[in-house]
Amino acid sequence: MALRSGASASLDFERDLWARGFARVCGIDEAGRGPLAGPVVAAAVVLPPSFAHPFLTDSKKLSAAQREEAFERLTRDPGVAWGVARVEAEEIDRVNILRATWMAMVAAREGLSPPPDWTLVDGRSVPPLGDACTAVVRGDALSLSIAAASVIAKVTRDRRMEELDRVHPSYGFARHKGYGTAAHLRALRENGPCAAHRRSFLPVAIAAKDFSRRSE
Repeated sequence: MALRSGASASLDFERDLWARGFARVCGIDEAGRGPLAGPVVAAAVVLPPSFAHPFLTDSKKLSAAQREEAFERLTRDPGVAWGVARVEAEEIDRVNILRATWMAMVAAREGLSPPPDWTLVDGRSVPPLGDACTAVVRGDALSLSIAAASVIAKVTRDRRMEELDRVHPSYGFARHKGYGTAAHLRALRENGPCAAHRRSFLPVAIAAKDFSRRSE
């Protein structure tokens, strides 16, 4: 079941579950479903009831500096439990992006010890995580646990794209993080895809075909 709320990011969803006896409530979110290159990354986060943060919300609404600050605070807080997992481009091409996203989410939650009693997942549907799981529409802007997962997933993925930029400097991954910007598409046309590209995504497949034809 997917839930909606008109409230701002808070612990309201978590408090409701705590009151029902679910002590460890986990928020899950992903980063990188849409890009043409790089991994999809998921994070799972369990926050303590006392957790508070002045601006934590959906990572897309934060500046890079704000995301980095929130990431450092979350990952260094001994009261915050978190797990992160990524699925690389080759596996995305093999299983498709939805299944790859779900694989990353499952793996991220499996990184939590002890496991959560209930899981809140951003979106309209949930991966195969069992019955104790709820989809929350716009959850990354409503649930602090999901917002925390959003930030950890986003920063982890951005750092990975910066690593890939050093390995494949012709594409500008550090700037656009693998999204289909005009500069990225131009680099694809000029250089063809690299190992970090998702060849099952149509713009990459077209660029690969055109590059191969020109190289013959």
